[in-house]
Amino acid sequence: MQPLWTPDAQAVARTQLEDFRARVAACAGRALPDYAALHRWSVEERAAFWRLVWQQCGVLGTPADGGERVLENDRMPGARWFGDARLNFARNLLHGAGAPDAREALVFRGEGGARRALRWGELRRDVARVAAAMRAAGLGPGDRVAGFLPNIPEAVVAMLAAASLGCSWSSASPDFGLRGVVDRFGQVAPRWLLCADGYRYGGRVFASTGSEGRVAPMLDALPSVERCVVIPFLGEVSASDVATLRGGQHWDELLAEGRAAGADARPPAFEELPFDHPLYVLFSSGTTGRPKCIVHGAGGTLLKHLEEQRLHVDLRPGERLFYFTTLGWMMWNWLASGLASGATLVLYDGSPFHPEADALFDVAEQERVDVFGVSAKYLDACAKAGLAPARTHDLRRVRSVLSTGSPLAPESFDYVYEKVTPHAHLASISGGTDICGCFVLGNPTAPVWRGEIQSPALGMAVEVFDGEGRALGVGEPGELVCTRAFPSMPLGFLDDPDGRRYHAAYFDRYPGVWHHGDFVARTAHGGFVISGRSDAVLNPGGVRIGTAEIYRQVERLDEVVESIAVGQQWQGDVRVVLFVVLRPGSVLDDALEARIRDAVRRGASPRHVPARIVAVPDIPRTRSGKITELAVRDVVHGRAVANVEALANPEALAHFRDRPELAV
Repeated sequence: MQPLWTPDAQAVARTQLEDFRARVAACAGRALPDYAALHRWSVEERAAFWRLVWQQCGVLGTPADGGERVLENDRMPGARWFGDARLNFARNLLHGAGAPDAREALVFRGEGGARRALRWGELRRDVARVAAAMRAAGLGPGDRVAGFLPNIPEAVVAMLAAASLGCSWSSASPDFGLRGVVDRFGQVAPRWLLCADGYRYGGRVFASTGSEGRVAPMLDALPSVERCVVIPFLGEVSASDVATLRGGQHWDELLAEGRAAGADARPPAFEELPFDHPLYVLFSSGTTGRPKCIVHGAGGTLLKHLEEQRLHVDLRPGERLFYFTTLGWMMWNWLASGLASGATLVLYDGSPFHPEADALFDVAEQERVDVFGVSAKYLDACAKAGLAPARTHDLRRVRSVLSTGSPLAPESFDYVYEKVTPHAHLASISGGTDICGCFVLGNPTAPVWRGEIQSPALGMAVEVFDGEGRALGVGEPGELVCTRAFPSMPLGFLDDPDGRRYHAAYFDRYPGVWHHGDFVARTAHGGFVISGRSDAVLNPGGVRIGTAEIYRQVERLDEVVESIAVGQQWQGDVRVVLFVVLRPGSVLDDALEARIRDAVRRGASPRHVPARIVAVPDIPRTRSGKITELAVRDVVHGRAVANVEALANPEALAHFRDRPELAV
């Protein structure tokens, strides 16, 4: 088998990763001939590695080199990083690797082609104004600010203003239901809430304020909120709408308040804070209970994102970075960090398929995007829709395509290189909200192999364990773990004073080792294949099977748009049940069932073949777009789904309830 993409030797020599490898070799006093050697060194010498990342990426802090105490209490949990250092997250992002005021910092694109831009000078000015108003209102280190916002420039401004003061930021997308937002923000207890007057999706307009909106009842359920700032996204917000909200204030009034406080007359003030000062509160998206509020530190988040974006993506000043995300997914936080590399962020809000299915490729072409990030499900949907942007769009500027959210099927690798762009580096990446970053991801200096994530992240001691905690070799599926501490580990959970819930989430399975919950296998090329979440792994006859193996085969059939598989308790064992969403006009008859089973048997194994196949009109998914096997499994077994508000389409659960085909 030949690789789908091989980097040009001259291009490799120019990458920041190659420059970093040479720097490490000089520091280590020995040759590091390839990525594997560099990775081994980065794990064995983590203190030296992360200090070099600080220096290579030009982190602004005190001391300038990060200080002497880089790693103390080297264990999980309990490790402490950069104990001497103080920094400010917003200062590092707004410096933008020296980006000039006149260059575009943020470009917003909405459904139907709406566009506006904020230059670096304007971004710095607006952050200073909002921060000055926040400071005048008494906000400071330890306070929390929440955003119930579309993916618009004001969201980035508000986050940076809060971070500049040492406040923690949490956010949710305005399509979240009331209960889902209150479950999240109720635990955070923010002093300020920022919202928009509404949002657009699929050609429709949804109000957030006014009598039909969620903001007023949200405030009733959030007594901690002192001020609610309304941003006019849909149009001009009426003074009466703002006045009806407790603590209501118009965005323009907030900016004017900052000007009056002298923000325009002096440089922004940044609170220098400890490396592990709380920056973000992110939320788990599972459906097994109330969302966990995961607290991430400023320094660990900054270093991890810089390492990934500079070394693994090769992001550079002046390049244009796009990721299709909402404020309810950690990829928004990851995208925002691109400012620290001097990149221009291209923000998009709305449906990726409106007004036409190629809307995001229009953005990539028109905004001259260099790094184009989407979900695996988006690429699969494009393939199913027959899109061929390599033929219809000029994507020569796109040098890297990133994919995450779920495993990227081998067929999607083929689709990208055959129908999207033959020259770009395709990087499937995987990590999560838990670390606000990646365990495994791309490598711009190595070939891309079909169906494989290229490499473990530098500084991350990624292994594959069996159930007894033994390391597995190439091709042996098991649990993805990280055996040594890293800077972007969470500081903990809210409402978890003794750390028990935090410990139970990651360290109960293998004491002292981070257990992430992905079912994976190493490849002969040094990469990884992820087969799904290990808590959703099927176990017929005692053999563990990753659901992604089934989806890859089934969704190759033209009739099948999407699928989801669960294990159903059956006669003392587990049987595989497959649900399929069919293309309009297709029928699940005996012939199609036989073709599905044959595809699974030939492409995966006889053990993967479903015992029952059921057609449904829709599949439940989380608000970040991930299908949720656990919720379907609970419904099939007659159990309640604990956190329905985590779902973007909870009504889909009804399609799996009381199915006669599954009677036991």
